[in-house]
Amino acid sequence: MANLIDLQKHMTNFRDDRDWKQFHNPKDLAQAISIESAELLEHFLWCSQEASVQVVEDNKEAIADEMADVLAYLLSLADIAGIDLEEAFINKLKKNEIKYPVHLAKGTAAKYTKLQENTSDKE
Repeated sequence: MANLIDLQKHMTNFRDDRDWKQFHNPKDLAQAISIESAELLEHFLWCSQEASVQVVEDNKEAIADEMADVLAYLLSLADIAGIDLEEAFINKLKKNEIKYPVHLAKGTAAKYTKLQENTSDKE
């Protein structure tokens, strides 16, 4: 199984073989991520939460393609920006562990600011 570094190398080789680096800058890559995310979201437009499970089953390949497009542009942006995505992810997860401690966040979708408010209400 490929890791993020391997995937990033594949993406960089794909880009460089086509001389596309000239078109890759942080702004355009961030926009491309947003656009591809919107194309992913479009599959779920006008369906209920319950129906979304069936949408995935019925459109698995198309949804996987959109997810892969998001990842491709994310890997390209990480390359251009000099960001180690694996390290960034681990660091962000550590920050989220602090913001969302299990004893406060378990079973709730509340934003961390609301969790903090709830703890001050209990004191």
